[in-house]
Formats: sequence, structure tokens, C-alpha cells
Amino acid sequence: MAEASKKVKLDGQSSKTIGTHNGVFHADEALAVFLLRLLPEYKASPVTRTRDINILNQMDIVVDVGDVYDHDKKRYDHHYRGFNEVFGHNHNTKLSSAGLIYKHYGKKIISGHLGWNEDEERTLQIWLKVYREFIEALDAIDNGVSLYPTVENLPEAAYRNRTDLSSRVGKLNSNWNEEFTEQSQMVRFEEASKLTGKEFLESVDQYAKVWLPARDIVVDALSKRNQVDDSGKIILFETFCPWIDHYFELEHLDQFQIKQGEEPLYALLPDGSKGWRVRGIPPNSTTFALRKPLPEPWRGLRDEKLAEVSGVPGTIFCHASGFIGGNDTFEGALEMARKAVQF
Repeated sequence: MAEASKKVKLDGQSSKTIGTHNGVFHADEALAVFLLRLLPEYKASPVTRTRDINILNQMDIVVDVGDVYDHDKKRYDHHYRGFNEVFGHNHNTKLSSAGLIYKHYGKKIISGHLGWNEDEERTLQIWLKVYREFIEALDAIDNGVSLYPTVENLPEAAYRNRTDLSSRVGKLNSNWNEEFTEQSQMVRFEEASKLTGKEFLESVDQYAKVWLPARDIVVDALSKRNQVDDSGKIILFETFCPWIDHYFELEHLDQFQIKQGEEPLYALLPDGSKGWRVRGIPPNSTTFALRKPLPEPWRGLRDEKLAEVSGVPGTIFCHASGFIGGNDTFEGALEMARKAVQF
């Protein structure tokens, strides 16, 4: 018996049609459909969910079904034997339908959403960041890629899974003991598509409006580190910002000429309520370890006792782990950092 084709109709729908498979849905095709609808040519396009190849051949674009990946033909399946497409840019996770659509149309989608030009450097930065932090996990989970490919020596994760979006989309499918119809599943699919799309756009906005503006601050801090201290091991952020991720993406760029073993050890940051903070810098953005904690005799002390032991006036505290300390003034925080470098 031929499969029934179910189509969702939207107000003011486009003349172009999107095809995907019916039955149980996953996060990747739910997001792929949402992404396509962000493009002018597919805005409000109806979706047909079927596995009937004769019906799919009539669609303008097909995702996650059909055993074909051909960008020129607008066919984006990833399930067939021999498919090995990856995003590139140091990402080697095999793509799902979400990753395929994002790879080919992501910069256009981002620039359109943010009102930027597609060929701007900042568009490229957001395109790469959103793939790493949001899309890649959907690709990996849909393709059965383990977060930790091996359990030996506590390896680095193969990708970042920050949302658990795939599991949440999975729960939107009909339960095993509920009535399962093409119509009810279509309604659930549209709900899933809206969920994935909402979180995608929130990620784009967060990285564009919050994360990216911090990049220039980190570049400036790295460029001027030798003006803060001759050692180059102290960096100054005159404005508090989310700096950790940027720092480790920028630190080893040739423009900063930081040799291995000579990396900065401490960051100085203004505190929103009082004074300044001295923050130990970790070896990477995913660990609580530090390149050099604040001196052990200071740890866990506060106020006058810390000032007495450290020899630095105006001290407020030093965390018991040595990862952060505080001082009433910038000059005092700088002195703490300089003493810590030499300790």
C-alpha cells in the first residue's frame, strides 16, 4: 500500500514545497525545515511528510530522506551508504540534514536574521560558533556519534552538547500507547520544528549580541598585556565580559606572539559591586584546573589577615582553591597578580 502524503498548509504559503519523511521525527529534520523557512524562497513553504519517492520527486527541496545528497538538485539526505560529508573548519562530525542545510544556507540565514551582509567577518564568526555550540551535537546524535569515543585517559569530548535538544524533540513524538496518525504526528512535527527553531534563533542572537562584542575586548587585552606588566603574564579587562571562550580561540594566533610556556597566568577584571578581581587562567575553557593558582598561603584568607600575609593593602579575599582573589583597587589587584607571578 502506498504511503499517504500529509501536507501542512501555512497562511500566505510559498509556492515552493519542502519534503521530508513521515513517521517518527528527529531534531535534525525538524530544524532543517525551520531553517529553510527562514529563507525568502521557502518562507511559509508547506511541508509534505512521506517516503513515497514519486511524491518526493515533486518537491522543490527534500531533507532527511531520499538517499541523495546533491546541493544542485536541492536534495539533502545523509542516511545512505557512502555519505561522509562534514562541516569542515576542524569539525569532522558527519552531517545530518540540519548540518547540511546549515552548511549551505547558514550564512545567508544568519545575515538575513541579523541584518548583516553575508560576506562580513562577523557573519562568518557567528556561523562557525553556532555550528560548534548548537548544530554539531544534533549532527552527532542523529548519526550515532558518541560524545566520548573512548573511555581511556578521560579524553576530550568529540563535540559539545549544551542543549539536550535531540532528547526533548524525541519526547514530542507520539508515545507508544497513544494513537498514532499521520495528522497527529504532523502537528507534533510542527511543534518540534518551532522548538528547534526558537532555540536556534536564541543561540544566534546570544552569540551575535552578547558573545561577539566581547571578542574585541579580548583582542585588545591580549594586545596590551605587556603594557600591564613586563612579564606579559597578566591581562587586563577594563570592562567585564564573557572572555574565556574568546581567549582560548585567540591566544595562539600569530598576531599575539605568545610562545608555549609563556602564556598569561592571571586576568584582572572589574567587579560589579566592589573593587577588582584577580582571576587565574585555566589551561583551556573546559577545566577547573589553573595554569598557576594564587599562592597557597593566601588561600581562604580575607581582609586584614590576607593583607598581612600577602603584603598587599586593600585585599578583600582569596578563594580557597586559589582561582580568584579580590582587592579594593586596581593597583592592589595588579600588585596581587604581580606577586603571584613571582611566587
